[in-house]
Amino acid sequence: MNAQVKAKEPFKFYTRMILPELTGLKADNLRQLLKMIKEVSPSAIYHHTHRFLQQHQHLAPEPPNDFAYWVTEVLGEDRLGEKLASINTVEFSTIETLREVIVSAIEGYLKEDPTAGSRTAHKGEEFYFIKSVSFIFPTKHTACDLDEFVEELKKVTISSIYFHIFEARLRLEKGNNDFSFWIETSVGDKAVADKISKLDPYAYTLEDLRGQIIGMISKRTKK
Repeated sequence: MNAQVKAKEPFKFYTRMILPELTGLKADNLRQLLKMIKEVSPSAIYHHTHRFLQQHQHLAPEPPNDFAYWVTEVLGEDRLGEKLASINTVEFSTIETLREVIVSAIEGYLKEDPTAGSRTAHKGEEFYFIKSVSFIFPTKHTACDLDEFVEELKKVTISSIYFHIFEARLRLEKGNNDFSFWIETSVGDKAVADKISKLDPYAYTLEDLRGQIIGMISKRTKK
């Protein structure tokens, strides 16, 4: 494919800064945790399912789920912890559907073992709900074709990659990452857009993800 096909609209790279903010909500047993998960803002659900990935972007993938960690390490509910840890975040396109699955897992566990809801965390080990507040900024990087896109993708920060891959798809509820959407709708290359869309972003570090996307586009444009 000719990499110099001009896009209908240029791709503008953005970046983001995350500010964790205490909600004032906490839980010291499983029933309280369930109640709060049902009520807290989507940004809190996002924080507790993506916190590790946001804070340790250079490290290995498969970030731990805060809910799974707490019920396992603090409440000693290993079986529920395994259920929560096994939830595949990449399968969900909205925070609300992810919330529903987490709620369903906890409700099912409490139905099987009602006594689990009364086991209480020690003082100081309560689950404190935090939400992620995002500040989005434009960058100087733009691209009008796939060659330019690859060159600019090499230069942007991993925070920019995180925003366009993770936040666009899940937190902003676009249903797809910004890169795939632009390549399909503005460049007209559905094949490479689909390949990028099918990547499991949770299976790579952000630098590895950058390399995967660059490789896919470069391979395509050299044909």
